[in-house]
Amino acid sequence: MLRASFWLTALLLIPLGLGLYFLPEDLSGLLGISALWLARVSGGLLLAWGAFQIAASLAPDAAKVGGLVGGNLLMVATLLPAALRLSLTPELRGALLLVSGWLGLAALLALLSFPLERATARPPRTLPRQTQAQEDEK
Repeated sequence: MLRASFWLTALLLIPLGLGLYFLPEDLSGLLGISALWLARVSGGLLLAWGAFQIAASLAPDAAKVGGLVGGNLLMVATLLPAALRLSLTPELRGALLLVSGWLGLAALLALLSFPLERATARPPRTLPRQTQAQEDEK
């Protein structure tokens, strides 16, 4: 389930990043983006974050899970107030709420599926191996 939360985030961010990066100029005005370079920079950042999530899913540890949860919750905190504004069209508001819910769910899944003992566990101590002669004496 932990890897699924990484993949859920990546499957949302990579297409969204590519869409923003290659956003046509006429569509940017429709979405309310006045500076096209801002959409390109945002798209590149989302694409890079999504690619990192795929790489992090291969060997998740406490730092990567913390980055996933923190990043997703920061994006939810950024998108949710914008989605609640009444000046947005219903389609755009619905899309922002859907993205916020998706990211929040992925953060919650990662948080709940990461075992606590895995984050704080110390490597087990190994006992010295007994030689065959010591075992024979017993």
